Amino acid sequence: MEKNHMKAGMIGLGAMGIGMARNIAKAGHLTGVYNRTPAKMHSLSEELKVTAFAQPEELAANVDIVLLCVSTDQDVLALVARLATAIKPGSVVIDMSTASCDTAKLAAAMLAEKQAAFLDAPVSGGVEGAKNGTLAMMVGGDLAALEQARPVLEAMTGCIMHMGTTGSGQATKAVNQIMAAGINQAVTEALAFAQAQNLPMDKVIEVISGGAAGNWFLQHRGPAMTLGIFAPGFKLALHHKDLKICQRMAKQSGASTTLIDMTIADYQRLIAEGYGNEDISALYRLKTID
Repeated sequence: MEKNHMKAGMIGLGAMGIGMARNIAKAGHLTGVYNRTPAKMHSLSEELKVTAFAQPEELAANVDIVLLCVSTDQDVLALVARLATAIKPGSVVIDMSTASCDTAKLAAAMLAEKQAAFLDAPVSGGVEGAKNGTLAMMVGGDLAALEQARPVLEAMTGCIMHMGTTGSGQATKAVNQIMAAGINQAVTEALAFAQAQNLPMDKVIEVISGGAAGNWFLQHRGPAMTLGIFAPGFKLALHHKDLKICQRMAKQSGASTTLIDMTIADYQRLIAEGYGNEDISALYRLKTID
């Protein structure tokens, strides 16, 4: 199959997956979609003029590249097991979920038995990146498989980095998730401090964003959080799940877990109070003075 005529199928049409699917369709590669919630799948298939597959096995049998974006390790392994029953030899399955390295290795082994490749290719950039096609993608697995899939992946990314063997993409995403936790802690605490000083918050965000402490999270989430708005770009419960993976990995390797442990504890408190489906910037709730 020529690279320019590869057929791709998207599984998982959540906040991230739907933006990815639209960009792949715009580039002319999307053949069909599958989603556990049929209404969302049928709506998008009509919008993009692609097939709504009733089962993931049907999707696998009709495409060259299968893209996954789901929530948990269990979801990834269950889907890969189903895909493996129908996938064509030479196909590539690309998992853009955030999962553990062990899950990536198990998935790769299942597909290798069917002469299909597996890439763990988690992304960073949030809902905005998925919508705008500017995601950063960190990839583990066979480099030849990545090159085969690259034209499809380039439709939704601004940066694709091959990190090494299977699992290294997920290990790199763990680095990202730990760093995101630290940035969240720093930004929410600093802005709560600014609020306690009775400073004009819009001006604080603008001037700090232009200096050495400026960062994406401050610029894109700062204005909303200081108004008490926490519409999800990245759900707090999902980051909590990711940090639990990071915690296990860090303990296995003997790395520090101070920041991870603190953020997990804060998130658990917020989830218990009913804020798990809000954006991770809801951490601001714990930093501000009533």
